[in-house]
Amino acid sequence: MRFRDRVAVVTGGAGGIGAAIATRLAGEGARVVVTDVNAAGAEAVAARLTAAGQRARALAADIATREGCLALIDDVLAQEGRIDVLCNNAGIIRRGPLLSITPEDWRLSFAVNIDAMFHLCQAALPGMIAQGGGAIVNTASQWGLHPAPNHIAYNVTKAAVASFTQNLARDYAPQRIRVNAVCPGEIHTPMLESGVRSSGRTMADLDRLVPLGRVGRPEEVAALVAFLASDEAEFMCGSLVEITGAQAVA
Repeated sequence: MRFRDRVAVVTGGAGGIGAAIATRLAGEGARVVVTDVNAAGAEAVAARLTAAGQRARALAADIATREGCLALIDDVLAQEGRIDVLCNNAGIIRRGPLLSITPEDWRLSFAVNIDAMFHLCQAALPGMIAQGGGAIVNTASQWGLHPAPNHIAYNVTKAAVASFTQNLARDYAPQRIRVNAVCPGEIHTPMLESGVRSSGRTMADLDRLVPLGRVGRPEEVAALVAFLASDEAEFMCGSLVEITGAQAVA
């Protein structure tokens, strides 16, 4: 129960990794706000957690806009009174090399994957500082550190997430704001499945590329996020933690 009586916000909470993070934090005592542009998906995750006796509520939000980000943080502070853990997990992927990416794909990738992080952290930080500290865990990617081919929009935005994490950590560590990022490799999510289908490969093909013998599970990423957000990781700040099963970039 590392998060008893703490308030955690999880963006992209209706998706594979986001739902796993929300489940893990709620299971350890947090009051979890499950937020996603997919309102029905967020409601389903929150309802499942509530039915299990845990504390969670859904909050639909479009964090591709500054207004959506600010409304989200305002709602959480009004209803919950504080934010102890902010998990910036929401993200989108637009596949292809530069000449196949549209300006709209490029702008939306930045809006969701990195601009939202800027707006949400800027809105949440004053309250965290006033209460004496907080934990921010961002979802970057192995591909933000070691680019994979034909994913330029995704790779560049995730590299920006990694740099944002380290800069934010350096600036606000004196106020006891710990900022870290997880950098997953291949994790079995709906996003991964769509990519596998479009490539003509199978999940078994992908498993064989991982030295550990399989792709990762959302619950394994969630366990790492929970550790980084907890007091057990008190001296971790500005870390980019890869979770890849020892796989080189696919």
